[in-house]
Amino acid sequence: MKSNEPSKKSASQQPNANQAVTDDALREQVREGYSRIAQSGSWSSVVAAPNASCSPTAGGGCCGPATFTPAALAQAIGYSQSELAATPSESNMGLSCGNPTAIASLKMGEVVLDLGAGGGFDCFVAGPKVGSTGKVIGVDMTPDMITKARRNLSIYSENTGLSNVEFRLGEIEHLPVADASVDVVISNCVLNLSPDKNQVWREIARVLKPGGRVAVSDLALLRPLPEAVLRDIEALVGCVAGAVLVDETRAQAIAAGLSEIVLTPKSHYIDALTNWEDPLYRKIVEALPPGSKPSDFITSLDVSARKLCKSNCKC
Repeated sequence: MKSNEPSKKSASQQPNANQAVTDDALREQVREGYSRIAQSGSWSSVVAAPNASCSPTAGGGCCGPATFTPAALAQAIGYSQSELAATPSESNMGLSCGNPTAIASLKMGEVVLDLGAGGGFDCFVAGPKVGSTGKVIGVDMTPDMITKARRNLSIYSENTGLSNVEFRLGEIEHLPVADASVDVVISNCVLNLSPDKNQVWREIARVLKPGGRVAVSDLALLRPLPEAVLRDIEALVGCVAGAVLVDETRAQAIAAGLSEIVLTPKSHYIDALTNWEDPLYRKIVEALPPGSKPSDFITSLDVSARKLCKSNCKC
């Protein structure tokens, strides 16, 4: 019996070790892809290396159509002209799939955390909403994105007269933020890039103050994609390959201890990408069952939730 115990132990540990390697490899693939995006200035101008996660033939992918400028995409999904005017132009790289600041109901003096801040676009949109007494923290795991975001800080300050935004390097599964220190967590087309979404939701709950809110825009699945589609897009740094079912998103938020969860699908965003002849979505259409379209399977999803007090009140 004793001779069998070590082998049992190693067998039980092996899946976890293998999963860790797989997750790290995926993070590195995503990091490399978004590093190229940061250097090039937009998704559609990326020139990918062989086997890399961004392809120049993939158009805008899930987060931005190649046929539209980043500013045009932002306007199409709900950002106002005044919001765009206040943000440094280089911070918007066409990576959005919604407008989380629009559903966050930000207030003066609040502390906001943006997961996967990229070049800082949503941080710079949120900054004026929380004002000089508030603070916005952007976290991104890609050094080139952090460098780009920090370069944009001086332009943001010139445009707004504010110095209430900062950027930190880190993974959204292990946020460099103190417990219960944030009023609002926002994120835009990032959570489904994570290989461990349950851990991300746990981190969101950890950093939120009691009564704190979540406002996330991401892509989700209305029903499982055909295997042919998954095989075709699994190597892309895109939100489609990592998207989970809407009900899974709800379950992950509940498991993390969040409440008042509201999920709002916006399939018209996917229809817009398809109508814009985005190359990625053309490939998806070709692999779908006859008579169906991408928005039958994929949706842009607004997620709002709250961390309640132990007494089950909103604080």
